[in-house]
Amino acid sequence: MSMGSLLKPKINATRLPRVPAAFFGIVLGVIGLGSSWRAASAIRAVPAGIGEALNLVGVAIWLVLVMLYAAKWIADRNAALAEAENSIQCCFIGLAGVATMLVSLALIPYSRVAAILIFAMGAIFTALFALWRTGVLWRGGRDPTTTTAVLFLPTVAGSFVTAIVAGALGYADWGQLAFGAGFFSWLAIESVLLNRLLTAPELAEPLRPTLGIQLAPPAVGSVAYLSVTDHMPDMLVHAMLGYAILQALLLLRMLPWIGKQPFAASYWAFTFGITALSTASLRMVARGDPGPVHMLAPILFVLGNIVVLTIAVGTVLLLARGKLLPAAAPAR
Repeated sequence: MSMGSLLKPKINATRLPRVPAAFFGIVLGVIGLGSSWRAASAIRAVPAGIGEALNLVGVAIWLVLVMLYAAKWIADRNAALAEAENSIQCCFIGLAGVATMLVSLALIPYSRVAAILIFAMGAIFTALFALWRTGVLWRGGRDPTTTTAVLFLPTVAGSFVTAIVAGALGYADWGQLAFGAGFFSWLAIESVLLNRLLTAPELAEPLRPTLGIQLAPPAVGSVAYLSVTDHMPDMLVHAMLGYAILQALLLLRMLPWIGKQPFAASYWAFTFGITALSTASLRMVARGDPGPVHMLAPILFVLGNIVVLTIAVGTVLLLARGKLLPAAAPAR
């Protein structure tokens, strides 16, 4: 062995934490709750610092996940490629771009330049990944049992979050284009997913928490619509909010069935939708909506906090017990 090879640093792939792309969903939940607190502090006497703290915690989690996920591609490329080629896990990779755009949203009050740069990176990654993955899906040959709500992530979640951040940065016209892409993708994919749920074999227990993603499109879409418009909340956003509430009630009814899968990080799938539901209702109140959202907003805000706090505590406990991350592959 040469002296150069001895001095050359090596990354031991077996010692790296196995961070799945799905873990970026944690960022969505934390920053989603931070956005909800920001919306609440604009109309209620709640501490604004809580929302800012949650947003900065979300940014810190994103930084850690980006480094660990990038390290996986460098040190164990085979594992990363296997995830990208998996018919279910691959869609979670789109969360990397979505989480990046939400980091931009969190940073807007602190540095507009940084926010724009980070948003551009996240939006470009999201668009390229959505085009790549959707192109693969359009080839057909997919096993219906692998069709789950994760299909929403590349195009629907990506487009709606693009609209939210574009609107927050003052680019509402561009955000409206992104909203359209997300809205019609949602309607198309929704029909495919409902057909699968109604006619194919029931979801395997490990996949059941992915149903939490069902709540996200109408809830996040409501926030996106409000972000790219400035008029009094109209029939469309009321309709989306109503459908989101229906989805939330259905998930509550199915919770015993979903809960047959022991708690895992996959339960973060519930958090982005429930926090967006809260944020949308609060923004509608701030916009002067005279309807029932005045009664619903406080309830949804409390519910969002309870859900995220419960899942966060469960995640910390799993981490402390060493059961949060997938087991490392055996050394060869």
